Amino acid sequence: MRLVRLLIGLTGIVTLACSGITGIGVPLAAYADAPEPITTHAKAAALIDVESGRLLYTSQGDEQMKIASLTKIMTAIVAIEHGKLSDMVKTSKRAAGREGSSIYLKLGEEMSLQNMLYGLMLRSGNDVATAIAEHVGGSEEGFVHMMNDKAQMLGMTNSQFMNPHGLDIEGHYSTANDMAKLTAYALKNPTFKEIVKTKVKTAPNPNDEWDYTWKNKNKMLTMYDGADGVKTGYTKQALRCLVSSATREGQQLAVVTLNDGNDWLDHQKLLDWGFANYPLAEITHKGQAVNGYPLSVGRTMLYPFAEGEKEQLRSKLVLTDSKKTEYLLGERGKIDWYMGDVKIGSTPVYEPKSSRIQQTQQPERTPADERDADPTAAKPAMHSFGSALKLTLSMLFGGKERAGW
Repeated sequence: MRLVRLLIGLTGIVTLACSGITGIGVPLAAYADAPEPITTHAKAAALIDVESGRLLYTSQGDEQMKIASLTKIMTAIVAIEHGKLSDMVKTSKRAAGREGSSIYLKLGEEMSLQNMLYGLMLRSGNDVATAIAEHVGGSEEGFVHMMNDKAQMLGMTNSQFMNPHGLDIEGHYSTANDMAKLTAYALKNPTFKEIVKTKVKTAPNPNDEWDYTWKNKNKMLTMYDGADGVKTGYTKQALRCLVSSATREGQQLAVVTLNDGNDWLDHQKLLDWGFANYPLAEITHKGQAVNGYPLSVGRTMLYPFAEGEKEQLRSKLVLTDSKKTEYLLGERGKIDWYMGDVKIGSTPVYEPKSSRIQQTQQPERTPADERDADPTAAKPAMHSFGSALKLTLSMLFGGKERAGW
């Protein structure tokens, strides 16, 4: 019982507050007043914070709809992740003959995958989309399979892709919320981010004496301060579709509207509303000490809070079992972050680098030392601490292990 009292006195039980941060056991403040409501002309819309992935606004966000050339956001990120940008892509008969918007590739024409991605995202070339799909996926059908695999991986549960360009076809659809989720993911890729913010791009043209010059169709890049992407779209069935993004004071937001006859204005309104009502704030920073533990936070976490929401923030430490792979790789646990009862993210925790260095600078053992060493001797501090705390919890809770142990 002396060990039990000692460990409880040193550590509490699994819950804690990080330095300067409210712990899980602290009563919550009153819920924040919701920001002033906003409306759009869109049949469906969503606004997302790119860093955290938090949806700040949604209207009919889960309704399955046609998305026209917004499809090419998925085409681009799949091609970037699975293709080689320096590869030369050859234009097939199928690609050269693809109807709709085009950069007018000719049969047999070759262009680098990187330049094709600019033609895809700036000029919305359906011919380029087909050529990219055939090159990266082996066939258009093979590439579409890759697109749907990516959608599943991202949790786009209301989306299905049937082609890489977005021309209207039965069974090809997504939602405003799913497209917001995809866009937030894609904007974290530096190649994608660079392409979609480009206003004008030139590329070698093997068919003429002058280069290709592609001007971005996304008017938000010149209409809105801080705009840096993403994609326009239109078909007779989908009507006007738009995804845009903008960055101000280090915060990037993205807006999706589907079937919106006044999308340029609506995107400016939604971006203004998001920046005004949900500024990005730091929850914890990399290297921050964890009170009461020889641990520090492994990465910085930022989150957008409306007025009064940050007072609801609480945290919970879950230590990693020393037998798990994560422990062997250096992770000692994680801090789960909650706003009220809703989990908003996690940050890993590690031993501070100074502690690890100190542990590795022990006197070198000789063969005799190894031979004489007691195999039952205490293990390094973190192992013995974890074992003792585990034993304590076992004694306190009748041998039942707590979640995360």
